[in-house]
Amino acid sequence: MPKFLQATAAWRISIWTTVAFALGTALAFSIVYFLVANAIQDRSDAWLSGEAEVLARVSADTPRDHLYNRIIGEVAELATQELPDERNGRGQRLNSVFFLESDPSSNESPLWVGPGSVDTFLKAIQQTKLAPGIPQSIEVAGWPTTFRVVTRNENGRMIYLGLSGRGARHLLRTLTRRFLLLWGSTVLMGFLIAYMSARRTLLRVQRITDAVARIGSEGLRERLPQPVNSDEIARLAKTFNHMLDRIQSSVNELRSVTDAVAHDLKSPVTSIRGALESVLSSEPSEKWRDSVGDAIEGLDRLLSALDTTLDVAEAQAGALRLVRNTVDLSAVVRQLVDLYQPAITEHHHELMVDLEDHVVVDADWGLLNRVLSNLIENEIAHLPVGCQITIRLRSREGSAIVMVEDNGPGFPPDIGRRAFERFVRGKHSHGHGLGLAFVDAIVRAHGGTAKISESPAGGAAVTLSLPAIVLHAA
Repeated sequence: MPKFLQATAAWRISIWTTVAFALGTALAFSIVYFLVANAIQDRSDAWLSGEAEVLARVSADTPRDHLYNRIIGEVAELATQELPDERNGRGQRLNSVFFLESDPSSNESPLWVGPGSVDTFLKAIQQTKLAPGIPQSIEVAGWPTTFRVVTRNENGRMIYLGLSGRGARHLLRTLTRRFLLLWGSTVLMGFLIAYMSARRTLLRVQRITDAVARIGSEGLRERLPQPVNSDEIARLAKTFNHMLDRIQSSVNELRSVTDAVAHDLKSPVTSIRGALESVLSSEPSEKWRDSVGDAIEGLDRLLSALDTTLDVAEAQAGALRLVRNTVDLSAVVRQLVDLYQPAITEHHHELMVDLEDHVVVDADWGLLNRVLSNLIENEIAHLPVGCQITIRLRSREGSAIVMVEDNGPGFPPDIGRRAFERFVRGKHSHGHGLGLAFVDAIVRAHGGTAKISESPAGGAAVTLSLPAIVLHAA
């Protein structure tokens, strides 16, 4: 299916509307067709009955002398002239009439006026039981259409008057061809009108969709354009704007709350940390120094967990402040690899780096740096000694793909399904279960996705996908 059809529902709406219209008009034509066909047959039957009565009366009033056959034949010829002069494309007359008069009680030759052989028509008449005065159809050998025949019994002599259905069939075929042409043109025009109308309406919906897609945590002040009319789409835009007002109010309140919580918690923790550092510098006892150092390290972990928890909450609520810049993801990964290389070597891990150059994204450099650092730190902290870590970077179809894989034991089944949830951690983990939750929240805030799978080497694989910026050569 062409892409321009897949991109809109207008064609589906138009097709169903057109199908309904086509079926309705086809049914209407069928009814008209049968009414016309019945009207033509009724007209033919009325003409046959009237002319048969006239011919029977002329036959009864004409003396049985040597001029009888000539008079009756001329009257029958005159009767055929009363029919419409319908002709086909080759100019051939379509209406065929025959007149047959016979006397079953005598051996006289029948009086015949009409096309073809009298014997052929007489045989067809004899094979059909005809009721006097009632038009009936008979099939004559060599003729593609049936004949409507009326019979009269006049003083023992049988009079038959027949009319072929060829003209009626030609008329109905012409009517059908013209209707099909008109029907096809009308259906096509109806489809185009329905498609353009549906497309025009859906374009308004698309404009609303595009505007909503542009509105993120940084653009909550934007609002949808509200049409001047008051139809359903205009009411939809107004409803979205009211919803955005409520969301903006909630996000601003959330930011205020998180800022207050961060300030209220960080201030005393920082004060305690400063006091402990003062004690550490003035206390000569080695026992006290170790205890105070452990306390300071615990406070640092608490501050880090607090920052991460607030960032994750804000990101998941759409309230995270992103300072976006053009970031060369290739350079960021290389810097982090250089930074963590000593720790990786210390744990006897082997690091494989496969980076595509100039993969550029529009992102918050600080948050993106923390995301990649979390992934590398997870590998160092949770892998057994001597594993292989692979970091890949690719650009595919407008997305920057970062893959961090290893050949370690992988995630436990119960953890792997919930690894991106907050406070989910393994039995032997010393962290707070916030690292991967932070990764997922920040990637989603940038319009990307994060997923966990099994690596080809048998360990775990974390894949990040971020919208990439396409660089055009100058």
